[in-house]
Amino acid sequence: MPALGSLVAQPLFVLTDTAMVGHLGESVLAGLSIGATIITTITGLMVFLAYTTTPLVARRLGAGDRAGAVRAGIDGMWLGLACGVVLLLLGLVIADPVVRVFTNDQFVYEAAMSYLTVSLWGLPGMLLVIAGTGLLRGLQDTKTPLLVAVGGAVLNAGLNAALIYGAQLGIAGSALGTVIAETLMAVIYIIVGMQAANTHGVSLSFGIGQPREALVSSSLMILRTVTLRIALLLLMWAGAQLGVSELATLQVTYTVYNVLVFTLDALAIAAQAIIGHDLGAGRASEVKRLTWMLVWWGVGLGVVLLLVMIALSPVFGYLFVNEFAVLDMLPSAFITMALFLPIGGVVFVLDGVLIGAGDLKYLAIVGIFPLIAFVSLVFIVLGLNVQGAYAVNMLWCAFGGYLIGRGITLIGRVVGDRWIVLGASR
Repeated sequence: MPALGSLVAQPLFVLTDTAMVGHLGESVLAGLSIGATIITTITGLMVFLAYTTTPLVARRLGAGDRAGAVRAGIDGMWLGLACGVVLLLLGLVIADPVVRVFTNDQFVYEAAMSYLTVSLWGLPGMLLVIAGTGLLRGLQDTKTPLLVAVGGAVLNAGLNAALIYGAQLGIAGSALGTVIAETLMAVIYIIVGMQAANTHGVSLSFGIGQPREALVSSSLMILRTVTLRIALLLLMWAGAQLGVSELATLQVTYTVYNVLVFTLDALAIAAQAIIGHDLGAGRASEVKRLTWMLVWWGVGLGVVLLLVMIALSPVFGYLFVNEFAVLDMLPSAFITMALFLPIGGVVFVLDGVLIGAGDLKYLAIVGIFPLIAFVSLVFIVLGLNVQGAYAVNMLWCAFGGYLIGRGITLIGRVVGDRWIVLGASR
């Protein structure tokens, strides 16, 4: 439960933004879709800060080197802060041309730019939080990330309501509330990191620890994540080509999807820490047993979430929008999106297992094949010139095909033993 809560709280930021901004109109919601997609792409690419830190810390912990585990996490936090500053400056320079790739609609463009240019200021804090979360999860402390993330989500909701409606800042107020919440979360992680370093006599000086290990792991994770983010960017770009109402519908359904799959990803994060720890301790048979147990948990949770979405689909859209055109498309879009959650459970669990095992080279290489198939499916959908709910549902079916492709590549890997390497490092 702590791992689940700490994961779901972060997507709740965008869910809160979507629910509040959606009532400002479909053009503003479409602009949020573009701005949020760009921001989540950046943070998604940087998720390697947690996904490489967690198994590195867990392996050192499993091998009995607690001080080394803490130092690996401190290195990750420094790297996260540095990456955040660089990406903030770069983002401010290229925001305009990037947004114009998605839309020619002036109202949508202005809303997207308002959201994006403010949201970029939260990157240094958010990336530090991601890395700090990797440190604590690797140490198998999931309670602290849960408390910080839930507190941040609650604060974000309150700030957004005050800034969007009270201060009349509109979509920019939504972004500003999120930036403030992210920065305060980062301050808490800095304090927690300093306490852990002091307890174990670890230096807080800037560094990346063992350069080769850190850089190789990070580069492979980035390559793996690039394919995932290209798929999501393509999904939202395709929605933008269909029209403002279709893009707004896709934003609502994707935001809900993101919360649901991060619920599934809680099992993946648990797998990273547990698998990394057991590999470090040399328990190969336990690793195999836990892998398949977590897979079945993933399928079961996916089925439960599917049933929940089927039940909520007729009324859930009213939480987000007032526009009739969007409300008319949402029920079927929610169901189509949810149909692929059980396979998503398998995909996210096995992805976490292989990350925990440090099998990053395989993940980086095979991710390209499902992406190629997805690109083909998207352009087939666009070539059919369909509109409305049919178009949105077909895009979700194409994305479901992408998930199935990922599932095939991951299952094909874990049925063997080549991914299992015992010891403190791979």
